[in-house]
Amino acid sequence: MSDASTSAALEGARAWFADLEAAFAAGDVTAAAALFGDESYWRDLASLTWNIHTAEGRDEIAAMLTAVGPEAWPRDLEVTGAADADGVTEAWYTFRNRAFHGKGLVRLRDGRAWTFLSSAQGLNDFPEPAGRRRERGAEHGVNVSTENWLDRRSARAESFGIDEQPYVLVVGGGQGGIGLAARFKRLGVPALVIDKHPRPGDQWRSRYHSLCLHDPVWYDHMPYLPFPDHWPVFTPKDKMGDWLEHYTQIMELDYWPSTEATSASFDEDAQQWTVRVVREGLELTLTPTHLVMATGMSGIPSVPRLPGQEVFRGDQHHSSQHPGGAKYAGKKVVVVGSNNSAHDICADLWQNGAEPTMLQRSSTHIVRSDSLMEVVLGPLYSEEALANGVDHETADLIFASIPYKVLPDFQRPAFDEIRERDREFYAGLEQAGFQLDFGDDGSGLFLKYLRRGSGYYIDIGASELIAKGAIRLANGQVSHLEEDAVVLDDGTRLEADAVVYATGYGSMNGWAAKLISQEVADKVGKCWGLGSDTTKDPGPWQGELRNMWKPTQQENLWFHGGNLHQSRHYSKYLALQLKARFEGLETPVYALAETHHTH
Repeated sequence: MSDASTSAALEGARAWFADLEAAFAAGDVTAAAALFGDESYWRDLASLTWNIHTAEGRDEIAAMLTAVGPEAWPRDLEVTGAADADGVTEAWYTFRNRAFHGKGLVRLRDGRAWTFLSSAQGLNDFPEPAGRRRERGAEHGVNVSTENWLDRRSARAESFGIDEQPYVLVVGGGQGGIGLAARFKRLGVPALVIDKHPRPGDQWRSRYHSLCLHDPVWYDHMPYLPFPDHWPVFTPKDKMGDWLEHYTQIMELDYWPSTEATSASFDEDAQQWTVRVVREGLELTLTPTHLVMATGMSGIPSVPRLPGQEVFRGDQHHSSQHPGGAKYAGKKVVVVGSNNSAHDICADLWQNGAEPTMLQRSSTHIVRSDSLMEVVLGPLYSEEALANGVDHETADLIFASIPYKVLPDFQRPAFDEIRERDREFYAGLEQAGFQLDFGDDGSGLFLKYLRRGSGYYIDIGASELIAKGAIRLANGQVSHLEEDAVVLDDGTRLEADAVVYATGYGSMNGWAAKLISQEVADKVGKCWGLGSDTTKDPGPWQGELRNMWKPTQQENLWFHGGNLHQSRHYSKYLALQLKARFEGLETPVYALAETHHTH
């Protein structure tokens, strides 16, 4: 881009922000809203609304600004960079308000805002102890304590959760809970993570032998500690498990392994939870103020109830319990499902000498890993992106700046390109009888993930095995099981020594039902999904993911999860919301989402 073009973009952006700041200074919400286009979106990540909320259109933007009040409006607005692309000016800016300092990205069309992102980056009065604010770590002089760092750390580990109660209890010690706990630790929020496994990272170590991340390394960094630059593009499961264990130690997290929560209840008068846990066989009671369910983006495994399951003579298990293909060498295994886990398990079975049959019950979106990295993720998460000055934190904000309402329009051209460049690949799958789709509206992988959390596979090799018949394919619904077979509705009989149910998971609020009560789970409602009124994502439109990283209808109950990218990015906003509450700040929540679906 030429210097003249860049200068013009900066000039136009600065003029627009000057008008916005003048409108705010005058207390004129109407004038501020008039700076937004006929189609416009203001997406706020905690900084104005103490929520994760998108206001759509001038009327909603004006209503949001009126409700949150002048002290929440952005001020000290400063444009830090701008560029033009296809008639749209994209401009980065920084701001402050009463509570936060923040950062955002605006897209201007014809002199008015089309999309506007405001994100909280830190609390003004409670900065993180980083850089010049870091702790000394040692005391020098004649009055030095006899306790060293290890003594203090050991004493806290012995007493925390027993003599001192955590302000936040995080249930689930996978990558999501660990990354969130690191945010709390940096912010000085007393938080305890509990997990049923013996060691951090065991969630990964316990999975089937061949498992590795399907997302590339640039997309998967943890908060504060990026992977080193020699890290493999796709992280093997045991390597990921070891990273999480060492991360927990390096970040000095309060983490209880071999601990399972058995019940929880909320006292509205005391504004605290009573959570009963079993830690290494010992029953304990914790009384945190806030409870975070960090059990991933999924709920309890969904295992279908089918006639004849009780007479089937072989193994039956959900994909989450799959022990690996080596156990089934030389045996016939029917895998019910056709999404990521089903493909991985079928490939693992084939590699170990088993005879897998994949049962596809509905169409599936497939995208080759290389194509996904080059066409979709490459501009934001890749070595090329880094060379262009786009690190993962910048990329997170760029992606977050695209409102979910228009995200399909941003994604569709990329997947149209993929469909064309990989047409021979798709033709081979269709010739094998595989039923393909690109989402209800052709918008591809990420929208399917956001809307329903299922219905896709990132191909790392299993699709080729299907195309050439190494993984057998069947289509239809299960009628019943017999002693040695799975029988479909059309009478097709699939001989089987084992059945793997790669049938997905329920909503995260299922964990709340199990731990707290069905009443609370129903009060909170379904987690995940946008209300797009597409397959498995019923309306009405929500504008944001249901119940994720933000206040819910149940006081002091929060949900944290998603892939590594989402867990990393949105953990910042969840942690800041709870830090503010810990410090006693006023946190008036704007537009607390209503509950429309219980599961």
